[in-house]
Amino acid sequence: MIKKDKEGIKNQGILYICGTPIGNLSDITLRALNTLKEVDLIAAEDTRHTQKLLNHYKIKKTATSYHEHNKFKKTNYLIDILRKGKKIALVSDAGMPGISDPGYVLINAAIEEKIEIIPIPGVSASLTALVVSGLIKNSFIFEGFLPRKSNDRKKYLNKNKDEERTIIIYESPHRIKKTLADVLEIWGDRKIALARELTKKFEEIIRGSISDVLAQIKQKGIKGEITLVIQGKIEKEKKTSDEFIKEEKIIEEYLKKLISKGYSNKKIIEMNKEKLNIPKNVIYKKLLEIKREVKD
Repeated sequence: MIKKDKEGIKNQGILYICGTPIGNLSDITLRALNTLKEVDLIAAEDTRHTQKLLNHYKIKKTATSYHEHNKFKKTNYLIDILRKGKKIALVSDAGMPGISDPGYVLINAAIEEKIEIIPIPGVSASLTALVVSGLIKNSFIFEGFLPRKSNDRKKYLNKNKDEERTIIIYESPHRIKKTLADVLEIWGDRKIALARELTKKFEEIIRGSISDVLAQIKQKGIKGEITLVIQGKIEKEKKTSDEFIKEEKIIEEYLKKLISKGYSNKKIIEMNKEKLNIPKNVIYKKLLEIKREVKD
């Protein structure tokens, strides 16, 4: 049953943030169904989409559209209804409202008006994809949809290329190949999981490196709603003190051999600035130490 109005806001209505299925209509809670049956109005991202859910469960309620293009105008209308003591369920096309949809505008307006807000939890595409990806460690971030334009997308990727947490994004099927190509170019060939049509008949989860996944979808194409889970930047393993000592001895013996062959410091540095992968000044300092030891 729907919770009664709390004391102090008896004249106000209640806004329910109601989670709905992301595909499979069975993925809805009993609490969500009871809420949809008992509210006065349902604010839906797409009333036609929501009507399928209502028809499936034989729920006869009025639904009004609340989407990206009417969110500001419609927010005032819905707030007026809530002020009159009515109860409204906010639903998105799939999952929890307020995530990558205009629901946050109404939610913030209700907070400003001190209208009671009650969450009715439901399934989430981002978390569903994350738990089957095999890429979750200790933390993750959700980035929604990346910028549509390639230049803007590349700016985002360059800015976040050192992110070590697992990254979850949404992407459309007609942009996924370009997005993966940009991620591969800027972030490198990381592990990913591409989840499409989650909980639906043609659900598919493709795991592997970006290059492997990109090759697969180039061959067969891809359709449906996509959630992409990307491995964070892998921090290079720290070497133990023993490994450092061993490596330093190998470098030292190598430099001694070059000195014995008569190469000058300048020539040795020039020969090994890339090979040794250590700064020139460090090589020079080591050469001086070796020569000093020989003199002593």
